[in-house]
Amino acid sequence: MVPRSPLDDPKNAAHAWARYLRIMRWMMLATVGLVAVAVIVLYRSNGMVSVHFYIATALGIGFTMLLTSALMGLVFLSSGTGHDDCIVDPLEEEDSLR
Repeated sequence: MVPRSPLDDPKNAAHAWARYLRIMRWMMLATVGLVAVAVIVLYRSNGMVSVHFYIATALGIGFTMLLTSALMGLVFLSSGTGHDDCIVDPLEEEDSLR
């Protein structure tokens, strides 16, 4: 029998997702700030190279930071709610024999 996840309770799930969205809002703000700083630093050091260079840099930094923060936020959500503890490991008996 599979144990129930704490995220099956709507109240716990709503609290966890609200916390996740709060983390993502802060990370969006940090990402926009970092992208602006990076583009300004690149412009001051290189001048006007090409507009495509600055667009690619902004998109690359922005996408990387937002994807990383989204995945780390999901790890925190899963671990913080106890969802990780309710997983059944079918190989647990094999590991204990070693």
